[in-house]
Amino acid sequence: MKLSASCIRCFVDRQEARIANFEDETAKALYMKELCRIVAQAKEEDSVPVLVEQINRVYRQIFGELTDYAQIKRRFNALMLSVEKELAEKIRQSQDSLSTAMLYARAANYIDYGAFSHISQDTLFSLLEEAVQDSLEKKTYDSLQKDLEHAGELVYITDNCGEVVLDKLVMQVIKERYPRLHITALVRGREALNDVTGEDALQVDLYSVADVWDNGCGVAGTPISYISTDARALLEKADLVIAKGQGNFETMNGCGLNIYYSFLCKCEWFQKRFELPQNRGVLIRERDL
Repeated sequence: MKLSASCIRCFVDRQEARIANFEDETAKALYMKELCRIVAQAKEEDSVPVLVEQINRVYRQIFGELTDYAQIKRRFNALMLSVEKELAEKIRQSQDSLSTAMLYARAANYIDYGAFSHISQDTLFSLLEEAVQDSLEKKTYDSLQKDLEHAGELVYITDNCGEVVLDKLVMQVIKERYPRLHITALVRGREALNDVTGEDALQVDLYSVADVWDNGCGVAGTPISYISTDARALLEKADLVIAKGQGNFETMNGCGLNIYYSFLCKCEWFQKRFELPQNRGVLIRERDL
């Protein structure tokens, strides 16, 4: 996805707010100058998650280590694991288990510290309760089911901690419904906000439903030009890809692969692009854009 003026403005505003409480004005000015340099030198294919990864290197040099999300990640993984059995039962009892599982997993995309500075547990559980009253976009969902029926290889790109527990339930349903299909779950190669890494995959037992690969990259998304050669080859040989979250849409949109994006519209650009209010869900196919 190409950088838009509104995305650049939001990126700059969020970075300025990030350092607003620091006292060293010289350091702050240097940081903002480096920020402007990164924006000005951005490549055609660079999206905001890529720029964030670049400015984080500058942040470390000037201000020290980044926020450590390890404890937050463990907490949200544990929280979702505590309701996993209950949600799995609701999925099994629903009229369409795959649709219900995907709606729950999409609602859990709310657990995003890239979009929000605070995640409300009450809001999270409200979104999960409301999820089953929603529906997936019929045309896209029908296409997804047809692709799953005929596919041999699925890559499921995860996004946030906690959310990954619900993604596991989606993969479990897919595995049961399409037993010939091989599933690989792709996680981040290095820490990126509260995104899923191999450590999170172990905590939530993601390995029980899929092979797990990391993408060799510390961007909060899956930028094709930056991920490892192995991860790129994995995506290119897959029959279809399910990609969770705004960051994966931002970094992959336009790549031409057979991708189904599933996410909540959390920021202003996404709300305008899809004409939806905040925290409403989208399921859309790359080839339909």
